Parts: sequence; C-alpha cells; structure tokens
Amino acid sequence: MSSTATATATPPETPEKPVSGLDRYFRISERGSTVAREVRGGFATFFAMAYIIVLNPIILGSAKDMYGHQLDSGQLVTATVLTAAFTTLLMGVIGNVPIALAAGLGVNTVVALQLAPKMSWPDAMGMVVLAGIVVMLLVATGLRERVMNAVPVGLRKGIAIGIGLFIMLIGLVDSGFVSRIPDVAHTTVPLQLGGDGHLTGWPVLVFILGTLLTLALIIRKVPGAILISIVVMTIVAMVINAVAKVPSWGLTTPEWPGNPVASPDFGLVGKVSLFGGFDKVGLLTGVLFVFTVLLSCFFDAMGTILGVGDEAKLIDKDGNFPGINKVLLVDGLAVASGGATSSSATTCFVESTAGVGEGARTGLASVVTGGLFSVALFLTPLATMVPSQAATPALLAVGFLILAGSIKDIDWSDFTIAVPAFLAMLMMPFTYSITNGIGIGFIAFSVLRLAAGRGREVPVAMYVVSAVFVFYYAMPALGLT
Repeated sequence: MSSTATATATPPETPEKPVSGLDRYFRISERGSTVAREVRGGFATFFAMAYIIVLNPIILGSAKDMYGHQLDSGQLVTATVLTAAFTTLLMGVIGNVPIALAAGLGVNTVVALQLAPKMSWPDAMGMVVLAGIVVMLLVATGLRERVMNAVPVGLRKGIAIGIGLFIMLIGLVDSGFVSRIPDVAHTTVPLQLGGDGHLTGWPVLVFILGTLLTLALIIRKVPGAILISIVVMTIVAMVINAVAKVPSWGLTTPEWPGNPVASPDFGLVGKVSLFGGFDKVGLLTGVLFVFTVLLSCFFDAMGTILGVGDEAKLIDKDGNFPGINKVLLVDGLAVASGGATSSSATTCFVESTAGVGEGARTGLASVVTGGLFSVALFLTPLATMVPSQAATPALLAVGFLILAGSIKDIDWSDFTIAVPAFLAMLMMPFTYSITNGIGIGFIAFSVLRLAAGRGREVPVAMYVVSAVFVFYYAMPALGLT
C-alpha cells in the first residue's frame, strides 16, 4: 500500500523509542508502529476471521469417510481453535509478522469431498500432515524462498490487488450483500444483489451501515477505525436481533449466549494415520492427493504472505521479504499441525489485512490474535456472537486500500507483466481461489516473455512452477483426479 493509502487507513502516531524488551523483540518502533496499534490490529484480525470457528466444523462435519463416519462437531470446534491459536502464536513469536493462521477454506473442501470419501478420516488427515512435511522440506532446501523471490515486482503487485479484490468479494458474499444464483435459475449470471436480486433484511442493513461507518472513520483518520466499527455494529446487530427477532443472520447470531463458557473437547487431536490412505487408493492416487493439498497450501500462503507483507511495508526496495524463511517454516508446520488435529490444513489467512489496516506491522499483533483464539477455546459462544455482517465491512475497506496502494506500481506499458498481473488480479475473485490467480498469472508471464523474445529474463524457478501449474490444470483431462 502506498504511503498515502496507509495514512488513510491508520492515522500517523509517533512511534516511541524502544523502551522495553517487548518493543525490541518485536521491533515495534523500528517498523513505525506502537503497542496500541498492534493490539488493535490483533483484535481486528481475530474478529475478521472468527467465522472459521463455525464454518470449518460445518464443512468437515457434513462429510463422511468411506466407512460412513462423520467427525464430531464439538471436537472440530476445539481442533480448529486450538490449531489456529498455536500456529498464530508461533507466527507472531518466530515469524514476527502480523499474519494469522487457521484452517484453510478450499483445502478443507478438498479434504472433505475428495480425500475422506475414499479413505478413513485419520488416513485423510495423514495426507495433510505429509503435505505439511513436504512444505517444510521445500523451505529447508530454500526452494520455496527461491520461487517467491522469482516473482517479479509487477506480478507481485497484481497478486496483492487480486487478494484485495478477493477479500472484497468474500466480504460481499459473507454479508449477504450479493449471493450466488442457484443453478436451477438456468442463467449465466453467477451472482445477484442480495438473496433474490434485491437488498432486503436487517442483516444486510447492518452490513451497509457498517461499511459506511468504517469508511467514514477511516476518512476521519480515527485510530482503531476498523475495530470500532466491528464492535459498534455488533452491538447494533444485537439490539436489532432482540427487537426484530431476525430469522437468520447466517452462521452466527448476534445474541448474548446463555452460557458463554464451553469446555474444549480434544478428542480428535492425534487421530492420524500417515500412510494408511495409500493402502486405500494406491501409491499414484495417494501422491496426487498429497500434491493437490500441497499446491493449494503452497500458493495460497505465498499470495497471502506477499500481499500482507507488501501492505505492512515489510518488503524491501529490492522486492525481498527479510526473514521470510521463518514465516514459511511456520506456515509449513501449520499445514502439518492442521492434519495432526484433524482440523484440515492450516494456512495464512488473507483476513490478516484487517489487522494491517489497523496499523499492525509486527508479530505482536499475531500474538494478540493467537491469544484471543486461545481464550476462544473456553469462550467459543462469545467468539461466535459477532455476525459476519458486522465484521465483513473491514474486508471491503482494506481491499480498496490494497488496490489503491498497489495499482500504480504496475508497469502497464509492458504487456508481458501487465497482462499476467491483470489475469492474476481478476482470476482470484472470479474463481474464488488465490491459487488459481497465481497459477494463471505465472503461466501467462512465462508464455508472454517467451513470445516477446525475452525468455532469458524469466527465472528458471518461474518456468518450473508454471510447468507444475500446467500439469495441475491438465490432471482432470489426463484422468489423474
């Protein structure tokens, strides 16, 4: 994000000189932040992604393995929160970046719908663990960092903008402002305004008011704009729900829980069979399953890390991300941890940009977010009382700020970089996948540079990754899925 956009998102606060071990360890003052900003950012990120506490158990709990077994919903809540807390705390302490982690959307669908029906749940989670181990091996060999460093700056900016557009679409869909038109409608138009082509209902009004409040606070340069908006609109939603008796808010209902304390159930932790899945589906299919999980985790996280890093001003003038190996190592460990707890692969969450929008620049924000997830282990009813309509306005605001801060840094006169960046930024929201946006952008970049006679300017790592993506997209045609 440009300096102008950053100033809009978070009003200038004069950082204090390091006066404590906390400041020195997290390099808070060095990165131009303050403890207050980091705490606000940690809270904002938590509220923006707290929906995963409810959504991940729904996705995994609704599927059956080959024996007809289903995972327990209560145990899934505990596993999801536990893994998010552990990995986000690690990212804060070791990686020192404001990036939170939780069960990856998209990957959990692959696990639930592709892996589990062909093996047992422990077998499926074992393949997730193996994918995480492979990710860590790629980090240890330096290959993952080389792939990330091979991405040209213009394409990185396109990826960042794509993430901005993607999280804006997530916000619009999760809030109910737009919705998917059912296939039975027999239309080529995929989305519509509201639930039936019109904006109706109290939840949508809460979202609209929340968006206007968030933007107004940002324009007024009010410290804590995003967090203030989330809290205020949650209270408004609670009042509306109590008075109007709204039939549905989606995944969460804004009402004070009768019993805010819930005991965690760790029954799924450690229920893993590393190689049992290969006995069920064979070596080749098993390897392809691991490859599918690996590819999604690898590039989803890469796009998020680059996007959040750029937004938080953590990338240097040469386009490199200092200390990236620590971040990548924690991400690989997170993938394996998600499998080990049966919560599916855990990865970096794009909603971390909500915290960055509040001014977070260090791992202290992640420590705050991880701490809130730890508390949520025992206070899950409270953590899930914030409706998406109160939290998603933050995604729209941050998505705009990402776009405004990055689009001018793309050389639009050079079509060999402008077209791949354009495709990357559009394919993320249009295919609802960060991985697809990166893959199509990479392939386009390699092909166009070759077509322009500039093939030698493309790093070898880009050619290799582009070839991997070509194979990945061709797998269904080859009968390998």
